[in-house]
Amino acid sequence: MRLDDPIVGGGVVKKDGDTPILITEAQQSYEEQYAARRRKYALTMGARFPCLLGAALTFNYPWVCLAFVVLSVPLPWIAVLIANDRPPKKSEKVNKFRPEKPTKVLESKAHPVIDSTPED
Repeated sequence: MRLDDPIVGGGVVKKDGDTPILITEAQQSYEEQYAARRRKYALTMGARFPCLLGAALTFNYPWVCLAFVVLSVPLPWIAVLIANDRPPKKSEKVNKFRPEKPTKVLESKAHPVIDSTPED
């Protein structure tokens, strides 16, 4: 990203100086996420070539060669999983009205008692 590129998603506004003021808590734009995922994919797949080259160079040492081959086999699968994984969504705190709970006070006045037995 160059300095003269427009800011996309989650940008800041500069006001009277170099101190940025955050105006949104928006996530990265889809284009920025996609570019980051493409870089991760390219890096992971780029690690596969040195593994295969190491296997070719260590052909005389079967265990080392096998280790390089075994290491390079799952790299495409790992690269696809990492590239397809989007960043987690930010959790939002919902501002709910929560009234104060009233304190419960037992009544202290006397109550009339009603007997269930008939008086003769």
